[in-house]
Amino acid sequence: MRIYSYISMMAILLSSPLAIDAQAAPATTPRTHAITIDDFFDIGQMQDVAISPNAKQAVWLESRWDEALDKAQSDLWLINTQDKKSQRLTFTHDNESSPVWSHDGEFIYFISADKKDNAKAPFNGKNQVFRITLANLAIQPMTKEELGVNAFQLSADSKSLYFLANKESTDTDQWAEMRANYSAPKYAHGKRDTNPLKVLDLTNFKQKTVLDDDKVVWQFNVNDSGSKIARITTSDNELVYYEGWSNIEIFDVKTASNKVIDDKQWRQQAPSPYGWLLGLDWHQDNQQLAFRIDFDGYPGKLFVVNTQANTPTIELKPIGKTTFQGGDIQWRPKSNELCYLGAQSARTQLFCSQINKGKVGDTRSVLAGDTVVGSYSFGASGKQVVFSHNSLTHFHDLFIADADYKRSQFKRLTNINPQVDSWQLPQISVVTWKAPDGATVEGILELPYGYKKSQGKLPLVVQIHGGPTAATPYSLQHRSYGRATFPASGWALLSPNYRGSTGYGDKFLTDLVGKEHQIEVADIMAGVDKLIIDGIVDGEKMAVMGWSNGGYLTNALISTTNRFKAASSGAGVFDQRLQWMQEDTPGHVINFMQGLPWAQPDAYDKASSLTYANNINTPTLIHIGEHDQRVPVGHAQGLYRSLKHYLNVPVEMIVYPGEGHGLNLYQHRKAKMEWDKKWFEYYVLDK
Repeated sequence: MRIYSYISMMAILLSSPLAIDAQAAPATTPRTHAITIDDFFDIGQMQDVAISPNAKQAVWLESRWDEALDKAQSDLWLINTQDKKSQRLTFTHDNESSPVWSHDGEFIYFISADKKDNAKAPFNGKNQVFRITLANLAIQPMTKEELGVNAFQLSADSKSLYFLANKESTDTDQWAEMRANYSAPKYAHGKRDTNPLKVLDLTNFKQKTVLDDDKVVWQFNVNDSGSKIARITTSDNELVYYEGWSNIEIFDVKTASNKVIDDKQWRQQAPSPYGWLLGLDWHQDNQQLAFRIDFDGYPGKLFVVNTQANTPTIELKPIGKTTFQGGDIQWRPKSNELCYLGAQSARTQLFCSQINKGKVGDTRSVLAGDTVVGSYSFGASGKQVVFSHNSLTHFHDLFIADADYKRSQFKRLTNINPQVDSWQLPQISVVTWKAPDGATVEGILELPYGYKKSQGKLPLVVQIHGGPTAATPYSLQHRSYGRATFPASGWALLSPNYRGSTGYGDKFLTDLVGKEHQIEVADIMAGVDKLIIDGIVDGEKMAVMGWSNGGYLTNALISTTNRFKAASSGAGVFDQRLQWMQEDTPGHVINFMQGLPWAQPDAYDKASSLTYANNINTPTLIHIGEHDQRVPVGHAQGLYRSLKHYLNVPVEMIVYPGEGHGLNLYQHRKAKMEWDKKWFEYYVLDK
């Protein structure tokens, strides 16, 4: 269940003497507002930050919920990094994404889908590349692909626009004629969407196809000279191909030849063959290509291959107990440093490593203090970096720092959620405890605003993160999965970073493999007991909740212990065999079960809550998306049937129509939050 989330008990950002929080709320701002569920829908989220080449401006993507549209709506915003004046650039009902600056700073290119009645491309509602002229804020479509555009890249001189188009392809095997003759039935395979690479000349606006070899392209990157193109490819666009049967290919434009990079280091020599390639980026020398691979259950890896010299592929190792996070890797301009994000004890740090003559040199943490970095971007000189950051007192905002130094000081540029300055924020801290086997485990504890231990014990919500190869961040969160909502109503909330979480070292991560439904359950309950012993939590008033792997662990906990008075299981696995059979990324199950179902039948039994369902007597609320491909609806149906028809346990199942693994509609998010609140109050607090 791949859900990426943000990732050292040090001083928090705002207490660091090196950090400058320029627009933080004044100390005298009265915190009079009690946080409500409705406040969740008033929060602006910041993603995809991009600094202008001269570092004097920056753009970001800001999304907010729109009740009338019944969804979250994303728009582009611009800020002057000198005077901090900002302005909104787009005002459509469509979601913009992927902002990119032209090399001269005159244009911002981005992807959007603009639909007009009875219109052809580029206004047919398919994703196209648009650009904004900064001088007058005029917006123009750049592409007009009938089936839309998947991704794009500007050439280094901004004279060419490369983009991935979509093309419907059909297999030509011995059954192709049968599928064509009887087209009404739906077939499991035989039809594919492939991605030809095209280029648009931005001088004369002539377009041509660069490469169309009938492959699915998940990501591409063109080097600065335009001489080589790196692609992550598969033979089919079914997601299962991506997690274990994907390749990195290098296309030589001059010779029109294509080479697949030897994958022994990240396939045969890796702990699992089911890895996810991501994060292509060329060095300015046009020869060195950096890329990442992620695994469910195992530490990800970072590589640099020299596509010209006959030298071994370099593997970078994270420092300390850091875990590589995400695919946002960038060569810092005008340097030999490769930069990337790393999870580290519930924080997310920005690191840069020197790569010299085929060897890895020093690695530095770029930013001072505790950070939870979301995205980042370097100016053309490489001397400035902007990044989004989430602290204990604000959600993601834009910051700027000098990128040349180790643990650089930084300053805040935006305050996109000023309403938070008056919120009665939860008291957020890192708590540590010992697991039964002696391992040290951490969690994020939230207590009500102003709460003191002398006021008595609190009811507890255990909120469990997904992944499991992820972690709950040490930062302010107001989420539909419980954070901020319950502390504001007088609950303690514990988010355990149990075994298998990122940011605590390789062993902590891999300890979970082969031990799901056991070791992490013990970790979580040890944390609960610590809070009870410390006199913070009332052990007779506890609830548990989670989504995705958090839902799986909710099922595991209620089938292991009867100590919880209520549960909310969101998109949670109930049976590991069913999960392998139906989910879109079955390598996840194979990794943790250490084999296929017919090879490891006992492992699948032990890790399935269905095996222990007869132990459940906790009133359980079940949430599931109707079209969830990651944790298909059969899991929720199985849990519901067990509790409702055979075990006589109070249960409600809520199926959200049209939704996948996450809830995208306003009304569905709010319904979930209200259901959880009412369910827990009724069964835990007797309200």
